[in-house]
Amino acid sequence: MLPNERLAYSPIIGRPKLALPDGAKLAVWVIVNIEEWNPRETMPRTVLTPPAGGSPSPDIPNWAWHEYGNRVAFWRMLDVFDTLGIRAGLAINGSAISAYEAISRAAHERGWEFIGHGFSQKNMQKVDDERADIRKTTEAIRAFTGHAPRGWLGPGLTETWETPDILVEEGYSYVCDWVLDDQPVWLKTRTKPMVSVPYTQECNDVAMMLIQHHAAVEYRNRAIDQFEQLYADAHKEPRVMALVVHPYIMGVPHRMRYFREALAHIRAREGVVFTTGSEICDAFTSAHPA
Repeated sequence: MLPNERLAYSPIIGRPKLALPDGAKLAVWVIVNIEEWNPRETMPRTVLTPPAGGSPSPDIPNWAWHEYGNRVAFWRMLDVFDTLGIRAGLAINGSAISAYEAISRAAHERGWEFIGHGFSQKNMQKVDDERADIRKTTEAIRAFTGHAPRGWLGPGLTETWETPDILVEEGYSYVCDWVLDDQPVWLKTRTKPMVSVPYTQECNDVAMMLIQHHAAVEYRNRAIDQFEQLYADAHKEPRVMALVVHPYIMGVPHRMRYFREALAHIRAREGVVFTTGSEICDAFTSAHPA
């Protein structure tokens, strides 16, 4: 099924009103991505190009760059969430749940929502058996939290032609890969519809810091600018805003203050609720039955 066959075009004006949690005008959700990188494989991303090029193995500098995020930077971020009283979403590789159990435990104790993020940090089009990968991820989260995940975020937002179909068949309620709206929308699958919950490529530290090579302050400035426009838009129709971070990127010392300042700015406004993907999904399905 082609992407444009999975959903009909729908302008945001004139839709049935979306009732957000706590009667908010704007729902904000923060997604923290926790990944396990296999040192035997090519690194998913790099901060340092090898002197002679190519993809060396082992790639110590780039593997260690990512590992710092889970050893140190995540805990720096956690202090910010605790101070501001914000619950985040944890998009986590299935294999990372046990590899970084302390992170999983900290998130679970705080009531964060666990979101399936592939079993390993690998393009879903390169996974040997997509359904098996999704099932392994589901079972890893269920075994740790006691509940199957409802939401899915493909590693790097990657999907095959069948991903939404398989996700629905494996019990998922929503997916985050379809960054095309400021409100949830229904996606068609071969069995029953599933919800696309708004995610972001614009307020995403991978895009800003690694691809566009902005100074650290850009995250704060762009997040606040994004928020102010959506906050104004929300006086007509409720909106959803996502903020995406990876500990090894935004959690490093020279960037951390800008993430904290962006959250504090948003937290101070009335009519805004920090929530989860599942709560946004449920608010949408109540107002817009499939």
